[in-house]
Amino acid sequence: MANTIQDNYGVPSQKESLITNQEDSALGKDDFLKILMTQLQNQDPMNPMDDKEFVGQMAQFSSLEQMTNMTTAITTMARAQQKGSLVQHSELIGKTVTWERTYEDDNGVEQTEEVVNSVQSVRQDSEGNIRLLLDSERWINSEQLIQVDTAPAEEENGDEEDSGE
Repeated sequence: MANTIQDNYGVPSQKESLITNQEDSALGKDDFLKILMTQLQNQDPMNPMDDKEFVGQMAQFSSLEQMTNMTTAITTMARAQQKGSLVQHSELIGKTVTWERTYEDDNGVEQTEEVVNSVQSVRQDSEGNIRLLLDSERWINSEQLIQVDTAPAEEENGDEEDSGE
């Protein structure tokens, strides 16, 4: 008789992952309901579950379901807003914008300057950031914008209206 441990009973090696996928290990509302139903089915008939404990667990289940629904709704709203952001920024095409550029001078000191350009194109990168292509062929982040002016043709019309006052 050999004193060996079979491979399937051994301790997992360092290469094997002890934790499965994070999403698979989280309990959801269905899992919670299954646990509750199992508790009810297997309770001791001579010592049934206390009504208060049962009501408390049902309240926890209800709260869990509401939080799950709220998370889904917020995620959906955030995605819709992110998609709408590109459309909103497309209104900048042809407009003159002032943006902030940060650079290091010859002494290694960080300097900031305001630059004026016209927006040629707008895109959304893979991370969801809005990027603007300027007439200088440079892409900037929308967060760098300081001011948006109307297009030159619209400025002239705006000046005529202001002079009438």
